[in-house]
Amino acid sequence: MTKTIRSPFNHEVGGTVEGCTILEKRVVIPPDPVDRRRGVYDYVVNVPPLPPDARPGKAAKSRPSKAARPAPATEPAGSTRATPDEMGSVIRRIAGR
Repeated sequence: MTKTIRSPFNHEVGGTVEGCTILEKRVVIPPDPVDRRRGVYDYVVNVPPLPPDARPGKAAKSRPSKAARPAPATEPAGSTRATPDEMGSVIRRIAGR
């Protein structure tokens, strides 16, 4: 299977672009060294076949989101934040001005 990729980078036939092998190269806009402007190129590339489980339209096995997963049993059911009594420190309040 082939597809066309447009790129500002100059590659040669037989090279790779986006993981595909270049079959044909066509100059869309020629480079202009005076204006320091790159050219634009169209590449006809050979696309490798997708593995059977990665084809579009086929339902992939997905993991449930973190919100849908149950919490591990090792965590306590209550809050994990320490209260001032547990911290053993004094809380001082500064009077307003």
